[in-house]
Amino acid sequence: MNPVHPNAALFQGEKPFPAIPACEHFAGSEKLILKALELQDKLGPVFDITCDCEDGAPAGREKEHAEMIVRVQNSAANRHRMAGVRIHDYSHPAWRQDVDILVAGLGEVAAYITLPKATEYAHAAAMIAYIQDKAAQLGIRREIPIHVLIETHGALRDVHRIATLPWLQVLDFGLMDFVSGHHGAIPASAMRSPGQFEHRLLARAKGEVVAAALANGVIPAHNVTLDLKNPYAAYSDARRARTEFGFLRQWSIYPTQIQPIVDAMKPEHGEVETAAAILLAAQKADWGPIQHAGELHDRATYRYYWEVLQKAKVTGIALHGEAEKAFFG
Repeated sequence: MNPVHPNAALFQGEKPFPAIPACEHFAGSEKLILKALELQDKLGPVFDITCDCEDGAPAGREKEHAEMIVRVQNSAANRHRMAGVRIHDYSHPAWRQDVDILVAGLGEVAAYITLPKATEYAHAAAMIAYIQDKAAQLGIRREIPIHVLIETHGALRDVHRIATLPWLQVLDFGLMDFVSGHHGAIPASAMRSPGQFEHRLLARAKGEVVAAALANGVIPAHNVTLDLKNPYAAYSDARRARTEFGFLRQWSIYPTQIQPIVDAMKPEHGEVETAAAILLAAQKADWGPIQHAGELHDRATYRYYWEVLQKAKVTGIALHGEAEKAFFG
């Protein structure tokens, strides 16, 4: 009898938690998108690329910009198929045009579509419904993963409802717009560390985003690091976001930030080795309870350790040969 894979054994009738890279790199122009794709080839598939229609598109050339993204993502340069796209927000007249062009051209290719600046649940729900309708009209049968930015008062108020929306894969926290929306009540210093983690309003907001995401099987993603010249700043921010707040992904806005973010989000090597040993023993026991190092393990701990192995895989940690073959072969 063939061994049962963890996804089949541990998530019967449930939605498995997304196993996606821990870093998301933003690029707006064609030149920067192509450079990011080259770097993805060099470093391996350990980060996603968000091709930006919102801030990246020159005013008045939104259509041409979206068409450029379709062309680039359908080219040989997009070898890993790990590029998504951020469209315009609900209040912008081009957002439906973005969807029409991108779903028609990238419905089977885009890793995800990011929705910015929703100010209430209804806006995000309407945008997702439009994407779903467009996909159905075009005969696209996959669920296109959706990322929603929480960067306004209204979105934070509705975040627990937003986290239940269909096709949702990631909730992103947008620090700079959120701070700006407080009209000076939060100082500009809180757009960087340590203020971004210590200001009470920001700590509350980040905690709410993470709690809503994790309660609904969605990845919480942390905001950008503004310091472009010090890679350790990105590492330190990602590490604090991961260990103190529970974020599982962080944005990058500069190529030298990518590897530090990936490194900060990696699970510890010792935990990866433990996870592999426990899961291999559990698979051999048909996923019944086992003992390992004098401790009892069952499906509850198997689920935890399976997610550790998946995080190891998407952050580029080499797995033991038997574990690699058994779970990712």
